[in-house]
Amino acid sequence: MFEYAPPGSGVLVGQTERRIPGKQPRRDPALDLPPIDPSAVPPPQPNLPRESLPVPDRWRLIESLGVTERWWDPYNQNTLKGDKPIFDDWFVNVLLISDTIVEPRAFPIPFVPNTTQKPDSNDPFGEINSLVFNQNIIASLSIIKGDTAYKPPDYEFRLTPVFNYNYVEVEERGVLRADPRKGRTRADNFIGLQEAFVDYHIRNVSDRYDFDSIRVGIQPIQADFRGFLFQDQQLGVRLFGTRNNNIYQYNLAWFRRLEKDTNSGLNDVTELPRDDDVFMANLYWQDFPALGFVSQVTAVYNRNREGSDFFYDKNDFLARPASFGDERGHDYDVVYLGYNGDGHFGRFNLTTSAYVALGQDQHNQLSGEDNSDIRAFFVAAEPSVDFSWVRLRGSFLYASGDDDPFDDTEEGFDAIFENPQFAGADTSYWIRQAVPLIGGGGVILSGRNALLPSLRSSKEQGQSNFNNPGLLLLGMGADFDITPEIRLSTNANHLSFATTETLEVVRNQGGISRDIGWDLSAALIWRPMFTQNVVLRASGAMLYAGDGFQELYDTDDRFFYSVLLNLILTY
Repeated sequence: MFEYAPPGSGVLVGQTERRIPGKQPRRDPALDLPPIDPSAVPPPQPNLPRESLPVPDRWRLIESLGVTERWWDPYNQNTLKGDKPIFDDWFVNVLLISDTIVEPRAFPIPFVPNTTQKPDSNDPFGEINSLVFNQNIIASLSIIKGDTAYKPPDYEFRLTPVFNYNYVEVEERGVLRADPRKGRTRADNFIGLQEAFVDYHIRNVSDRYDFDSIRVGIQPIQADFRGFLFQDQQLGVRLFGTRNNNIYQYNLAWFRRLEKDTNSGLNDVTELPRDDDVFMANLYWQDFPALGFVSQVTAVYNRNREGSDFFYDKNDFLARPASFGDERGHDYDVVYLGYNGDGHFGRFNLTTSAYVALGQDQHNQLSGEDNSDIRAFFVAAEPSVDFSWVRLRGSFLYASGDDDPFDDTEEGFDAIFENPQFAGADTSYWIRQAVPLIGGGGVILSGRNALLPSLRSSKEQGQSNFNNPGLLLLGMGADFDITPEIRLSTNANHLSFATTETLEVVRNQGGISRDIGWDLSAALIWRPMFTQNVVLRASGAMLYAGDGFQELYDTDDRFFYSVLLNLILTY
């Protein structure tokens, strides 16, 4: 046993006398000292030198220790990334992203008979190959007031412009532009404003910093976990906050949708906003019904008053109303009521979503009748399980279709603005490609980065259409984390229409099979720096067309492909 022994005690430092049970230890007489007189203790000496280093504030403490700033390094001390204030407690955060896409692809292309590249053929569809190049430069500037390490910011001002250049090449005229004289290539550029908002922290409502905040301006919004219903950056007002130590989160919002640029898909603030309003309320409940799972209930009301519009897109195709049915405009009111869940039960992961759409369409473009009821539903689920470096996934989705286009009820489910992260997402052929259905670009079967075969003029500029065939998707996939830098993701999905009556009426063609075909895809993702600062993705997808797809496009081709090369650089 080691302990401190005072000088003169007769005990060596680091040693103590062994105690014998029942016997008092020997005591050194030198330890019997007289009591101390407090008046004899000298007072503390004033003005002794302090052993400390003065610093301007706590954020600059690291500089006093000799660490220098490197503006180009986002992972070490950097004022541009919000590591220290620019003045008082105001911070700045700068984000730069370069997103480059090269995409060879093939899909059925309707052509104008007197302009086709194969004039000796009776096939109503032309050469199927095309090429897309797209470059986005995203610059985001945020100015933030407050210490956000442990509480919400007091204020945030954010501005995010996006600079786009796109180039498309096809083998048939009249596809990229309504006027076939404008050739088979198109180069375009555009500057869109994707974020421009002010965020104000109204109050804290608990000592754990539960809060209420309001955000006004162009801002990101997502109605559910996987972007099935409404995921976009739109002009609006959103009140949001948390309760009960962040167990509950809520959103109350109103958005007036902005017009989109035709070729880039970015917000076009040079045009007046659309007469299309979205009102949303949702509540998130953490750890319900089990620890690790988040439940969400949501109600969304979409009020569209574009029935009197006659709007052509940048390529001179009619966007509103769509070249569909009697080509008359329509107003509609639809309420979406939904439940969404995301999380895990032990080692099993689950994402699920269910919506019912209820409302009224002022004009049915197929039957020609006014005041049709909207009654449609949607359900999707993606369970998965992890085994070390492998994740196995299953995918199920059903969107109801309209089995009687001429009655007074529209039963085809359609979203407001979908961007689904599901069943392979934009690696999938079906989700990635917008396949024309009527005319070169008049009506598409399903939108780009979309799942639902809604028969719109476009996802970006068209109206929702509840006269559609619906969709059934069954799929499986697997993700392999081969190394910390490399992931391989694979997907196999079988697609079929829920009904085909709408397609048969639109194409004036009977007996169309429901079978769309098999969508097979694989993506290799490489992050050489173990972070999201450099991400290279190479993916390939193939649609093995089923009987319904072949009958719809009157083609003997079974295989359609899509290749995607994507490089993302982030600062």
